[in-house]
Amino acid sequence: MTTDTIDIAPRLRGRPREFDMNAALDEALRVFSERGYHAASISELTEAMSLTAGSVYKAFGDKRGVFLAAFDRYRRVRQRLIDEVLAKAPNAHEKLRILVTFFAEASCGEIGRRGCLVVGSATELALFDEEVANRVGVAFDFDERRILELIRLGQTDGSVATHVDPESTACALLALTKGMRVIGKTGRKTEHMLAAAEAAMKLLN
Repeated sequence: MTTDTIDIAPRLRGRPREFDMNAALDEALRVFSERGYHAASISELTEAMSLTAGSVYKAFGDKRGVFLAAFDRYRRVRQRLIDEVLAKAPNAHEKLRILVTFFAEASCGEIGRRGCLVVGSATELALFDEEVANRVGVAFDFDERRILELIRLGQTDGSVATHVDPESTACALLALTKGMRVIGKTGRKTEHMLAAAEAAMKLLN
């Protein structure tokens, strides 16, 4: 993974001090996912990111700036992980199974309790912050379009039934996968979420 660095303060001899941007944002992600935007304090963020408040303000402007940078980082990392996993599947139906299972497994236990930053942002901030709402909308549109394209590909390669309506089924699977992340905050068991994923796959039969 490429490491991003950013200057935060001059050294005594005039050379800039740097920190690992990705590592800092990953820690901010954890705080925002666990606490939510409003409950996360600057002191919690600076402690998790191993930065001073002054360094955070200089690099990101304010707490909202940290959040937006963390949101973008979260989406980049998640999409790369999903792309890598989907590349291993032999056909579109298996890609869809892997995708739905990915969200099911991310909704279990401690990881599930931590939650999804995109889904959390949709429920906590999207009504009050237009920029966040736009980011959430882009993320949801991307995920739905990916599912839609896989359904259509599956109907072409014969792995998805031709009577399945691509648009409505893509919307249903989007709702199911995002809903998994919501109920995952309650600490659902792995077997329950995997069973839900299997039930969701029946929409493609």
